[in-house]
Amino acid sequence: NEYKSYLSCRSMSFPKFDPDTEAVDEPPAPQVPKSLRAAQPPTPSDHGRHMIRKIGSSEGVKASYKREKWRSRSMSISSNASTQSSRSSYTSDESGSSSDEEYIDPKELEQTNSKGQSDFCVKNIKLAKFGRRELEIAQEEMSALMLLRNKLNTERSLEGARILICTHITAQAAVLIETLTSCGAECRVCSCNIYSTQNEVAAALAEAGIPTFAWKPMEEKDFWWCIDQCVSGADSPSGKAGWANMILDDGGDLTHHMYKNHPEKFNCVKGIVEENIAGIHRLYQMSRAGKLPAPVMNVNDSVTKTKFDNLYASRESVTDAIKRSTDCMIGGKLVVILGYGEVGKGCAAAFQGIGCIVVVTECDPICAIQACMQGLRVVRLEDVVHYADIIVTCTGNRNVVTREHMNKMKKGCILANMGLTSGEIDVPSLNTSDIRWERVRSQVDHIFWPDGKYLVLLAKGRLANHCCSSIPSFVISVTATTQALALIELYKAPPSRYKPDVYLLPKKMDEYVASLHLTVFNAHLTELTKEQAAFMNVNRTGPFKTQHYKY
Repeated sequence: NEYKSYLSCRSMSFPKFDPDTEAVDEPPAPQVPKSLRAAQPPTPSDHGRHMIRKIGSSEGVKASYKREKWRSRSMSISSNASTQSSRSSYTSDESGSSSDEEYIDPKELEQTNSKGQSDFCVKNIKLAKFGRRELEIAQEEMSALMLLRNKLNTERSLEGARILICTHITAQAAVLIETLTSCGAECRVCSCNIYSTQNEVAAALAEAGIPTFAWKPMEEKDFWWCIDQCVSGADSPSGKAGWANMILDDGGDLTHHMYKNHPEKFNCVKGIVEENIAGIHRLYQMSRAGKLPAPVMNVNDSVTKTKFDNLYASRESVTDAIKRSTDCMIGGKLVVILGYGEVGKGCAAAFQGIGCIVVVTECDPICAIQACMQGLRVVRLEDVVHYADIIVTCTGNRNVVTREHMNKMKKGCILANMGLTSGEIDVPSLNTSDIRWERVRSQVDHIFWPDGKYLVLLAKGRLANHCCSSIPSFVISVTATTQALALIELYKAPPSRYKPDVYLLPKKMDEYVASLHLTVFNAHLTELTKEQAAFMNVNRTGPFKTQHYKY
């Protein structure tokens, strides 16, 4: 009988659905916390298979509404129920981290924190509570930096310091910023990357009374506006040009903007701490030209930065960033790593570990032979570009992937940048009339050629692992601790110790940072005897290696 019933159902004729004349149910609108309901745009209605959603375009984030297919995901009854229950709490979309919401220019908003202060510009100050929770979670993984904070808090090592900070506005960076303020410093903060800001974290900093100028998504012009507000707005508290006496930079953008537009503000600057290879290259050029306005501490080339932030952070985050952004299977794919420095070594190890076929391009014979000794083939990009599934740039150079390379790539090839400059992939060459861009999700673009081929570009060629907050807090703790100590060293040093030049961190400082983090692993160091220390010609308490030693 059941089979006969099944046959009868199959023979039934159903009326055809006409999408032009009949309506279909739209997906349910997510519930929004009461504190944010007033800021929500009206839900557009669309009787068809599409929903109207505001997305960015090449003309700016304020582009007009465009139609985009609504992709539903199958969910079980239990998962659907759990989703409904979780909507009452904060989510990534509700926290302002999604670029799919209606864009409202934060510069046009009048916002104040609970203390009545308005010297900031963030996406939504009401996200501060959620951002504070993000900081608390990060602090658990950054125990060494918190230990340093407790030690320095009693000494007030940065009392009187006024620091301009240009860095990634993430939970980990916020822990560093609040460490500096707890040591007595005043800080003004802006973002060094238009894609890496966590809006809820920026709101938490602003709520804490730290002038913060950052949000996501933003355009290039907003990026420079925020830097200028951070620099020029520093005059308002004291009413004089020489407010800042320290700079903490990531990429050199703030330093160069200040040098070009506000050179008089360097009169009181005691030192600059730079942690990015692109920024260090700029500062070395200024030093050779005799134009360096203040002493610079090179954190980028410190052991703790190169080994931990560059090598281990890349190894931990590169595959995570690609999988989160694209939902693609990575194992078994052909991956091309451009550059086999510390970042390239970390990326190659990560892809090898999950079963990828990994090849490397390299111009340095020493790095090339290191890759060969790890069982990797060293090739030229043009020889494998036709077959590559994933291409990751790790060189710190410019235009290592050109339009000519991209013309030869196969359909669906993923392009990601893990280097420290945004110009490794020649993205401007793709802004031509024959190329069509489609934003498929936050910071993921499909770039279509006239023949229908498309490439997947992450974060428009900027740092891929920052586009989905996939960098481990513990690794950032190592770099952040180094930055804090470098700031203290430059601030507390007598004027005669450092001249306007670029300096490396003392080896003793690197070892101290590493020792603070050993407690996390319950590691115990072996102490040298007097005879052993004398034989090695080192101090029993360090430093244990010469300044030029390569780990």
